[in-house]
Amino acid sequence: MKRLALVLLYLVPFSLFSQQIKLERIEPTFWWTGFKNHNLQLMVYGKDISKTTVGLVSEIKHMPELLDVLKVANPNYLFLDLVLSDNTEPGFVEITFSVNNTVVTSYNYEIKERVPGSAARKGFNSSDAIYLITPDRFANGDTTNDKLGFLLEKADRTNKDGRHGGDIKGISDHLDYIQNLGATAIWINPLLENDQQVYSYHGYSTTDYYKIDPRFGSNLDYYNLAVQIHMRGMKLIMDQVFNHCGSGHWWMRDLPSPDWINVWPELTRSTYRAGSVTDPYVSERDSNLFVRGWFDKTMPDLNQRNPFLKNYLIQNSIWWIEFAGLDGIRQDTHPYPFKEMMAEWGKAVLNEYPDFNIVGECWMNYPATVAYWQKDAMNRDGYNSNLPSVFDFPLYDALNKAFNEPEGWNTGVVRLYEVLAQDFSYANPSNIVVFADNHDVNRYLDSQHDDIRKVKLAMTFVLTTRGTPQIFYGSEILLTTGSDKSHGTLRSDFPGGWPADTKNAFTSQGRTDKENDMYNFTERLLKYRKSKEVLQTGKLCHFIPEDGIYIYFRYKGKETVMVVINNNEESKTITTSRYDEFLKKYKSGMEIITGQTLPDLSKLTIPAKSSFVVELMN
Repeated sequence: MKRLALVLLYLVPFSLFSQQIKLERIEPTFWWTGFKNHNLQLMVYGKDISKTTVGLVSEIKHMPELLDVLKVANPNYLFLDLVLSDNTEPGFVEITFSVNNTVVTSYNYEIKERVPGSAARKGFNSSDAIYLITPDRFANGDTTNDKLGFLLEKADRTNKDGRHGGDIKGISDHLDYIQNLGATAIWINPLLENDQQVYSYHGYSTTDYYKIDPRFGSNLDYYNLAVQIHMRGMKLIMDQVFNHCGSGHWWMRDLPSPDWINVWPELTRSTYRAGSVTDPYVSERDSNLFVRGWFDKTMPDLNQRNPFLKNYLIQNSIWWIEFAGLDGIRQDTHPYPFKEMMAEWGKAVLNEYPDFNIVGECWMNYPATVAYWQKDAMNRDGYNSNLPSVFDFPLYDALNKAFNEPEGWNTGVVRLYEVLAQDFSYANPSNIVVFADNHDVNRYLDSQHDDIRKVKLAMTFVLTTRGTPQIFYGSEILLTTGSDKSHGTLRSDFPGGWPADTKNAFTSQGRTDKENDMYNFTERLLKYRKSKEVLQTGKLCHFIPEDGIYIYFRYKGKETVMVVINNNEESKTITTSRYDEFLKKYKSGMEIITGQTLPDLSKLTIPAKSSFVVELMN
């Protein structure tokens, strides 16, 4: 009797303990065979999950090997190191969690087979033209997901900083519009879950790295969007955020370890001085504040030096590339995380996808400081970011000034010339993204004081200079920020994207004459660029601007295109003998915007604040 009582006393606590153990999630949610890197690290989360013994059970003949089970400070986490050799077969593997040889919970983990040829996919490049979309503000294709009860913020179009209801279906419903405009790649601001109380529409406060926000749609909806885009011969670029997550992220309620995020005694913001990373004279204090300071009070700063978080983020990128067949990644605030980890991330991605492309947001004003972040830059400190592409913020800054000021020694269109003259800083100046505006800055029309002529000058330059052009949704129809100048207003709704809209700017009938004029201008340039390899990969030669006239040539093989920009408030007639090193081979030209034939190239008359794009002909 005494022995039986002892057994019962033993069984009751064990039973209660085993019932407390609860498996809540495993990430990545599934994986694939066939990667060059055979290692896979799973994050396991659940109540007291670290108090279990982990095993693998499968009918697969060549199943993954469980190399190690790693514990961290929080007993609710485990990290499982698996090895998927070249012989590992696709199928399901049961991950068991046992206490005293009794399985208390398990997870059926799927190993998928990679799509043949996925490793050889080509990323976006200078042959593309990128169309940037803020999904909440582009089009609402499914009104049923606007006010989901299990998410904090509901749609409210009256709130400029609130959610308006745009979604993945809204994008897929208007792929014809984007393609007909002439864009070949689509960059969408973050679509991952942002379950924040307010101001969540922008997508930069991630609360789940493996889940599309249900207000945008589902993971399957995103996959299907990628399929539709690829069927059209277009490309998809995913916006990712590694510097910070949202304060509502599920792990913020129960961090794996105290060093998962950068912790301060009180809220400490970043200095936002990205140039401090490359500054050879930077103080330790400034360097530390920039990298470890929080971007915002609702954006906890991630500590990418934590080895488990580093693996988590690297695998997350590879997971989305493989899952959706991505053609590129745009990495938000690229210099803000620890740069050593970002270099490892870039190397890991390119190891699996050698022809993939990643563009980093390196928001600095000087070519040298931006060039530091491009892959294979000749940096004095030996740093190699493994980041193939960067945004040309110095050129953006010059574009915002060049057409707004009088011509002078260092003002006007010479600003564009001077920035391009510093391309020697870049390891690969042809793989740079060029833009006049985006989701973080005032609409270009506003910066040019509503002068459409200047918008056309900028569009001409962006679509004919070196690099990959990017257009912000609505710029082609003259969307404006207006007097408000806030982020919520510059990311305004595209007219016609909502069922209740009385104006539909997706159609020529729904646009005003001015809007159609700008749309047609943009479409003409985009489609011409799409058809001309010389504007995609041709060499660039420009001449020092004189008297407000900036002329440059793109040339490749037997093709040459001359671009003329007149920044004056009056028409200019110029003799062209100065440009004979190019023009002497040609007798005439076709101005592609107007379709006008230019039978005599010795003199050109260019109207005030306008441009010529001339295809030279023998």
